[in-house]
Amino acid sequence: MSIKAQVSLRTRKLGVLIRDARLAARLKVSDCAAAIGISGGVFRAYEEGRRAPSLPELEVLAYFLHIPIQRFWSKDATSDDAPPTVTLDLPALVGIRQRLIGALLRQEREHAGFSIKVLAEQAGLPASRVKSYELGERPIPIPELEGLLGILNGRVEVFFDETGPIGLWMKQQKAMHDFLLLPPELQTFVCKPVNRPYLELALTLSGLSTEKLRSVAEGLLDITL
Repeated sequence: MSIKAQVSLRTRKLGVLIRDARLAARLKVSDCAAAIGISGGVFRAYEEGRRAPSLPELEVLAYFLHIPIQRFWSKDATSDDAPPTVTLDLPALVGIRQRLIGALLRQEREHAGFSIKVLAEQAGLPASRVKSYELGERPIPIPELEGLLGILNGRVEVFFDETGPIGLWMKQQKAMHDFLLLPPELQTFVCKPVNRPYLELALTLSGLSTEKLRSVAEGLLDITL
């Protein structure tokens, strides 16, 4: 399948997932559009698979809908967490993230040893568009970002926000999701305050080097023998 066909298919699939997420949250198109700073017509184009959002827009949308961003890659990722209490300027965050995504794309391209012209040719895009993406002047639709990274042997997950307010929120969502995947007996063990010292000990041990762990193990053997 050509890159163009892959982009078209991914755009349509992404539209279905975006619409499902909005309907599950019982929100209007206008609500979601305002949250990420676009018009209702553009958001409808996203849902109908005629256009695709950029990664920063998708991150903000996930934050606004209170769902893990993985929801847009896996239908099984859901969240029932309470909405955040901190009020953020979401459209402004989109703009900041667009510029960061562009800078990261440029780093990936330079690391792979590609010129803008070569990358654009392989992606079937105008070089001027790729340049505007890298400068943060134009949002990068998710399918095109995935296609560009596919050429560069990169992964879109590396571009996810990790240190900003939404990035920290997404980490919390993932931690909750991972916790819910634990066996029920482990969930019960973790939730009991009386077991906190054991958890803190496990956390400390996980940070020790192999040599120090071996020393601890030998010490335990000396005590028990």
